[in-house]
Amino acid sequence: MDQNDSSRISHQSAVFADGLALDCGQILPSLTVAYRTYGQLNAAKSNAVLICHALTGDQYVGETHPLTGRGPWWDMVVGPGKPVDTEKYFVICANVLGGCMGTTGPMDARAPGAAPWGTDFPPITIRDMVRAQKKLIDHLGIARLFAVVGGSMGGMQVLEWAATFPQMVFAAVPIATAAYHSAQNIAFNEVGRQAIFADPDFNAGQYYATGRVPSGGLGVARMVAHITYLSEEALSRKFGRKMQGRAAPAQALALFGDMFQVESYLQHQGSTFVRRFDANSYLTITRAMDYYDLAAEHNGDISRAFAGTRTRFCVISFSSDWLFPTRESRAIARALNKAAANVSFVEIESDKGHDAFLLDEPDLRRVLAGFLGGCAQHAGLEPSDA
Repeated sequence: MDQNDSSRISHQSAVFADGLALDCGQILPSLTVAYRTYGQLNAAKSNAVLICHALTGDQYVGETHPLTGRGPWWDMVVGPGKPVDTEKYFVICANVLGGCMGTTGPMDARAPGAAPWGTDFPPITIRDMVRAQKKLIDHLGIARLFAVVGGSMGGMQVLEWAATFPQMVFAAVPIATAAYHSAQNIAFNEVGRQAIFADPDFNAGQYYATGRVPSGGLGVARMVAHITYLSEEALSRKFGRKMQGRAAPAQALALFGDMFQVESYLQHQGSTFVRRFDANSYLTITRAMDYYDLAAEHNGDISRAFAGTRTRFCVISFSSDWLFPTRESRAIARALNKAAANVSFVEIESDKGHDAFLLDEPDLRRVLAGFLGGCAQHAGLEPSDA
C-alpha cells in the first residue's frame, strides 16, 4: 500500500521553537502541536475544557475528519447541547505527541531537510504528552482548565494532568482507564508491535523512503486491538456465528474465504485503519501506554500522586470493559479518597465493552452532564459563561 495519506493534510497547529524536554532525557529540538477548538473562550478564560484522545484518536473530536470523511469521533458527548456543551465551554483537543495527525512524531523530519525520525523517534511517556499539551494551553493564554476529560489512553492523560499540574485543573474526568497498564494489556500491545515488525515493508522503520507502509502488520495490530475494545456480548449480538455471503460451511472451508461475518468486520477495521494511521506512531504510542505507571514514583502508592489536590474528580468505568476493568477505576477512586480528594465514582452498566465510552450510552451522557454542571456552579461560572 502507498504511504499513509495523513502526511498530506495541513493541520491547525502551534509551533514551539524551544522544543520539549522528554522523560527519557532527550530533547526534541522543535515541537509542533496540532489541535482544534470549539466554542468560545469567555472573558475570564475560565471555561476551557481539554479533551484527551485515546490511542488511535486525534484532534477532530467535534467535526468531520479531514482524511476519512467520518463524523466527529465523540459526537455523543461534544457539541451544542451535549454534555461537553460547545455553547457553554471552550473545548480544546490536541493530537498527542508521537501522533500522526500534525503533532510532532515519527513521521516528521528530525531536522530541516533531514529524513523522518522513524523508529529513532525518542521514547515518550504519557507525561511527555501532557507537557506538550501544557505548552499549547499556555500558548492559548489559559491559566487554568475548567475540566480535563478523556477515555482509555485519554484517561491516563487526565490523571497525569491532575497529578503533574493540579493547580491548572478544576475538574478531571478519567473514563475507562487505569493508573498503570496491566501485564495483559502490555501483552496485547506487544503482539501488535511484533506484527508490524514482521511486515516485509516495515524496512526497520524507515519505510517512508520506499513510499510503502507495513499495511499488513499494522492491519493485524489493529484487528488484535479492536477485539479488546469490544465484549463477548457485543460481538455475539452483532455477529454471532453468521456466515459471510451465502456459501454453505463446506464450500466456505474449501474456498478458505471470509467464513464468518466477524472475520470480514475485523479485516475492514484493519484495512481502513492503515489509511489514516502511521505504523511508527502506533509503536511509539503503545509503548508510552505500556510505560505508564502513576504509582511508580510514589513507592507504589497512587494516592501520593494526588496529595493535597483540590481538583474535583469523576471516575467512570463500564461493567463489560475487560481491557480496563472496573476494579482499576475503583483503585483510582480509593486512592483519591485516601488523598482526601473530592471524588465521585460511577460504574455504568453496559454490554458494549471498552468502546462503550465512544458509543451511544445515555448513562454516560447523564453522568458527564451532571458532573460538569455541578462543577460549573462550584467554580462560579456565570450562566453566560457555562
